[in-house]
Amino acid sequence: MTLAAAFLVPGSPLPYLRKDNPPWLGLAAGYEKAARALAAARPDVVLLYSTQWMAVLDQLWQERPRLQGLHVDENWYEFGELPFDLSIDTELAQACIENANALGLHSKGVDYDAFPIDTGTIVASKSLDPEGTRRFVLAANNLYHDFETTRRIATIAGEAASTQGKRFAAVGVGGLSGTIFREEIDIADDRIASDEDDRWNRRMLSLLEKGETQEVDRQCAEYVQAAKVDMGFKHLAWIQGATGGRYYGARIHAYGPTYGAGAAVVEFKV
Repeated sequence: MTLAAAFLVPGSPLPYLRKDNPPWLGLAAGYEKAARALAAARPDVVLLYSTQWMAVLDQLWQERPRLQGLHVDENWYEFGELPFDLSIDTELAQACIENANALGLHSKGVDYDAFPIDTGTIVASKSLDPEGTRRFVLAANNLYHDFETTRRIATIAGEAASTQGKRFAAVGVGGLSGTIFREEIDIADDRIASDEDDRWNRRMLSLLEKGETQEVDRQCAEYVQAAKVDMGFKHLAWIQGATGGRYYGARIHAYGPTYGAGAAVVEFKV
């Protein structure tokens, strides 16, 4: 596999839209470090999976060559707008669709104007590629796919990129602990919602940092249940599948809250 880099990043727009807020400064700075690492890796394409692009019938892949528009997050609209302009590697997306279907994972492409691009995809692509020079393959989060199925789909994507001779970066977009504050808070006082969530987040990040992949797998299900992890931590499954499980540690560029939920910027050592 021609793997160039791999990252686990948050999809919340808060650190992106309000970089000046003290509790979110670290996440914004962590994203900047990851962007520099991605630029240094010089991938031909970025394989990106966002937990916020939700599908229910098939595994969806974006096939429109260029996606442009203006998005307003449905939850955090008061913090501002999210313009986007993404280039899609349609040749690779088509190969992912064909290969997934051949293995019984029903897939299809999406190609129409004004498709509702999700917040996580926009935040991650804009943060990691601020100059807009990269091409992407975007894969949806099918709500009926479990962790292992998501890992298989990511493996298919990585193998398709390698078959086409393309160096790729894998990006899983999603959060850690999933409990947000239900009441309005002063954003300057944002924090992880509970001590238990914080302990679990730090434990899992420590395992990733040390490259203890077997222990990550062993504790993952308990972590997901105990900390209500975003979408069952399937964005980590994306990283595991796309990298073939061959990362040997990670750099934790940032860890912090997003309105009570946990978030981290993680660069895997590949």
